[in-house]
Amino acid sequence: MKTEQKENSRLRWIDLNPAIASVDESTDIIAGLTQNPKTLPCRYFYDDRGSELFEQICDLKEYYPTRTEQAILETYAAEIAQMTGSCNLIELGSGSSRKTRLLLEAYSEIVQELEYYPIDVSSGILKTTALDLLRQYPKLKLCGVAGTYEQALAQLPPAELENRLLIFLGSTLGNLNDEQCNKFFTQVQQALKPGEFFLLGVDLQKPIEIIEAAYNDSQGITAAFNLNILNHLNQKFQGNFFLNNFAHWAFYNQIDNQIEMHLRSLTQQTVVLEALDLEISLQAGETIRTEISRKFHIPTLISVLESHSLQALQVWTDPKAWFGLILCQRQCINTECP
Repeated sequence: MKTEQKENSRLRWIDLNPAIASVDESTDIIAGLTQNPKTLPCRYFYDDRGSELFEQICDLKEYYPTRTEQAILETYAAEIAQMTGSCNLIELGSGSSRKTRLLLEAYSEIVQELEYYPIDVSSGILKTTALDLLRQYPKLKLCGVAGTYEQALAQLPPAELENRLLIFLGSTLGNLNDEQCNKFFTQVQQALKPGEFFLLGVDLQKPIEIIEAAYNDSQGITAAFNLNILNHLNQKFQGNFFLNNFAHWAFYNQIDNQIEMHLRSLTQQTVVLEALDLEISLQAGETIRTEISRKFHIPTLISVLESHSLQALQVWTDPKAWFGLILCQRQCINTECP
């Protein structure tokens, strides 16, 4: 009991999920499923079951991004900590925080007190991870934030230490198209103060067969993850998607340098989402695109970051240059600095 009380005294909790207006959810679902071709926002992957499946994906032999990014952090986490100095660590899409533990280890060497703000849409995995981290790091203070990264960026807590480091790993940036990417960088720019830091992990361009294998694993876990988005919609919006009527399909789009994940309808069918008063028809062979995962070119990406006052200080990659970490610092704009 004493241990639990001690852990709770170091834990704060902010739940932003109720602040997501149902009308906004209705808008993105209805717009995606009534357009041609049909799409769904990839954030609906991440109910508690979807988050569990994604953690399994990260351990697959075909799925190189997680282990490659982790290897980069194993090599350079101490250098990152030294470059930024004492910081509050704020992570968007934290999941199980498996890679961030390497940063926590590095920062624990240079600060007296660790401050970590994991942010994730899945409150289940967030709570489980928070308690595990508090046990693992005795001097850690943690504030878990349940919500989307758009919500979190609008409500980032002020720094209790000298500075803040905003962390966005896993190449989640790749799920955004150019317009969404620019909007996201604008939000990052507005959320950070001059001199604060942004650590971005991105998947890089490489042979197509390596990329496609990562999204078509032999165990079918990625397929289960993709199909689970329909389960999530069924539960959230009183839907009647029948999963056996759909098949996972992932391929690399060479024109746009992105993996696309789709759900292909195996039959002509009609689906109803009662809570949204929405009925859609699908032809046999028609698809619903559930995700894009863009693969980046570092010099091009740095130019985009710098156009949003995010100056790249250092780039680290693995020996094969399959994955990259970019440490940026927010620069002054207009009259922000003397």
